[in-house]
Amino acid sequence: MSQQEKTPPRGGRVEIRVPGNLEPVYVNFALITNSPSEIIIDLAQIMPRMPRAVVKARVIMTPTNAKLLHRALTEHISRFEEQYGEINMPKGTSLAGELFRPSPDDQKSEDD
Repeated sequence: MSQQEKTPPRGGRVEIRVPGNLEPVYVNFALITNSPSEIIIDLAQIMPRMPRAVVKARVIMTPTNAKLLHRALTEHISRFEEQYGEINMPKGTSLAGELFRPSPDDQKSEDD
């Protein structure tokens, strides 16, 4: 291995390569668990009125990297809200319940 290959990138820059055949995955649900040494995030799709979520990706990282991800997401969400306005969060006990509970109009048609 040459000396140049052993030297870390300057300024903390890392070359990112995205494979051409990488398929994007839409997720709207996350289940987060942990062990003493890892944070595990299962990213899933859940559909309205369906009794199960389908996990599309599992991410396993160290607690330090999870905290760095949290910091990065916080910074990006702040920038997003500065540009586009505040993100309104549903009120209630469960985000999934707020997003996927039947609307009053749906309940009327079911009762008819």
